[in-house]
This record gives sequence, structure tokens and C-alpha cells, in this order.
Amino acid sequence: MGFNCGIVGLPNVGKSTLFNALTATAQAQAANYPFCTIEPNIGRVAVPDARLAVLAGIAKSARVVPTSLEFVDIAGLVRGAAKGEGLGNQFLANIREVDAIIHVLRCFEDDDIVHVEGSIDPLRDAETVETELMLADLESLEKRLPNLQKKGRGGDREAQAQAALIAPLLEALQAGRPVRQAIPAGEHEAVRRLDLLTAKPVLYVCNVAEADAARGNEASARVAARARAEGAAVVIVSAAIEAEVAQLPESERGEFLAGLGLAESGLERVIRAGYDLLALITYFTVGPKETRAWTITRGTRAPQAAGVIHGDFERGFIAAETIAYEDYVAGRGEAGAREAGKLRIEGRDYVVEDGDVLLFRFNV
Repeated sequence: MGFNCGIVGLPNVGKSTLFNALTATAQAQAANYPFCTIEPNIGRVAVPDARLAVLAGIAKSARVVPTSLEFVDIAGLVRGAAKGEGLGNQFLANIREVDAIIHVLRCFEDDDIVHVEGSIDPLRDAETVETELMLADLESLEKRLPNLQKKGRGGDREAQAQAALIAPLLEALQAGRPVRQAIPAGEHEAVRRLDLLTAKPVLYVCNVAEADAARGNEASARVAARARAEGAAVVIVSAAIEAEVAQLPESERGEFLAGLGLAESGLERVIRAGYDLLALITYFTVGPKETRAWTITRGTRAPQAAGVIHGDFERGFIAAETIAYEDYVAGRGEAGAREAGKLRIEGRDYVVEDGDVLLFRFNV
């Protein structure tokens, strides 16, 4: 099960610097965190999770395998992309393929790096990208709706339902609002299948100068206010610092970051925020051979969670031996948790919780 975040932004905002730092960090951590480059612009990065080491220590696991997230470096967008300006068509095609959008906004001044709009204004830049995505969605829905309405008048109930779903989304776009702000209750999955650009969740990444990495600045504060109003997330990062951190040995990174007033790298926050953005959670399988993290969406039931490991686990699912992470740690392993009455046998309707340690019983 793969999940990915597309990194977007105007040219010269630090988008590719951020992506390169992400992938370089992953390569540097290869001993502990597997990384692979699928294409030149796609990198898979481990999701930081301190619980893995704790579980592996208790079980004396021979190896640790974290869960991961894909990041896609998408071609820079310029005004008019919806009409094909710049690399508009390539941009829109690439962004359609991702699950969520990480929107990098330039919040730093540098006379040596020209801004495509001639000045630094992250809210204007956010509006530029959002407008191009809304225009593309508007065109898509305006093409679909008349045909659906025609079929609906002929008695096609599926077309009637589709038209009823699209109508409020089209109205929102015409009013200058993205689709994600107008999804009817209970219709998120149906809207997702429409493959609309502005239906995707957004994380704003404010790229600031090194001096502003710890607290941000006036420009990033304005972005944070916009994010709060939209219900979106925001992370402050200095791509320049992250590029430096990525080149350091693991043993020197903590001291370097502490000297800048940072408890952890911005990239770790970006990775976790991307994970949260997609409503993902982690469950674990633990044993002497390996402790492994597995990614599922929040609300996944036990058989489907088992299917992430192997299709046979889902098809032949019988039950899931379940221990909450805290109970596993408190009991110093499965035996202690069992003795304390904390091991539960859960069936098909069980909704897996973040941090569950699971052993699946199945028969094929």
C-alpha cells in the first residue's frame, strides 16, 4: 500500500532543495531506514517513530523495519498553468497522481535568488497555485456535468447521483473555494474518485532563512493564519539548514540542530505531518527476527490491515491477537501483557488503533 505527497510550489521557492534534502537524509540513514529512488523525482523516506526501537529492544529483534512515505518533486508551476503555460500540463498530470499536496512557500529574502513574481509574498504565491488548480478542476467538472444531467433526465440513477455530487463542488469552485472545503458529509470517498486536484489535503511548508528556523518570521506567521482558517497544517523549515544536516554524520546532527535552537530536523516534522495529512496510522508486528511498522489509513478493520502484509492474511483472516503499545511496553513483551490480561483476541469488525502490536491468525 503506497501513499505519496507531491511537493509543489512556484520556481525558486526551495522546493527541490527540500526534496533533495529529504532523499539525502534517507540515503544517509540507510543502515536503519531503507530508502529507494524509484525515479529521479520520487523518493521513499522512512517515517520517524521512536516506538520501533523500544519494541525491538524488548523483543531483541534482529532488525527494525520502519514504515515509509513517498515524496514526489513536481515541476514548478507558473501563472497560467491551467491553460498550459510553462510546464502546466505536466504539472497538473503529476499532481493528479499524488494523495496529498505539500505546498512549499518562500518566506525568505535573498537578492541572489530571483522570485518569479518579483517579490516575496507567500500568500500571493499560495493563491497563484491554488487558483491554477481550481481552474483545472472547474474545467473538468464543467465538461462532465452537462452529460451527466442529460443521462439523469433519461432515468440513469448513477448519473443523477454523480450530478448531485458535482453540483455543490462546482458551485464552490465558481465562488473561488477549493473542493476540499465543500465536500458533503460522508462523501469523501466518492469525491476522491472524481480525481480533483483541490480535493487533496494540503500541508504548507514555510521555507525560511536559517536565522528564522526556530521561530519563523512575519511571512510564515501569515501563512500559519491562513492554514488555521482553512483547517490545513503548516510546518516551518529552512531548506538551507536541512541540506546541511543531510550531509552530516548521524552522530553530529543533534548537536548541530541544538546549536540552532532546534530539537529535531524540519524534515522529520514534514514527514510526520505528511503522514498525519493522509490520515495514516501505524501498527506493529514484533518478534525475534524483526520489528516492523505497517501503514494503514485510520478506520481500517483488522482483515484489511492484515492484507497490507499479504493478501492471504486478509482472505483467510480468523482473528488478530492485539496488544496496545503501552501495554506491550508495560508488560515487557507479549508474555507479560498476556499475564496482565492485556492481550485481546479481536475479530473481523475490530478497527485497528495506532500503536497496536498485532499477530494475525489466518487459514488459507
